[in-house]
Amino acid sequence: MVRKVGIILGAILVVILGITGVAFAQEAANAARSWALYIGASLAIGLPALATGYAQGKIGAAGAGTIAEKPDMTGSVIIMIAIPETAVILGFVVAILLFVL
Repeated sequence: MVRKVGIILGAILVVILGITGVAFAQEAANAARSWALYIGASLAIGLPALATGYAQGKIGAAGAGTIAEKPDMTGSVIIMIAIPETAVILGFVVAILLFVL
């Protein structure tokens, strides 16, 4: 139960850090390609990537044990491992939008 709460809080932290990076970059969006825009875009990708890697490591370790005991849970474990990756994908989309718009 504690691990599930930790994973959920980790996912919330990833979203908050991604939004923070976007807010920082949004400040620089008015200036033409300033250094703050690049830092904001890197924060929008980098921070969620670090948190996602940590979460996927924990989920993968627990998932390996689950699959060893119950092989029929393989599909569920794969889905659980893929869910945190959406934060990085969204951060990547935000970073691209910062440069395009």
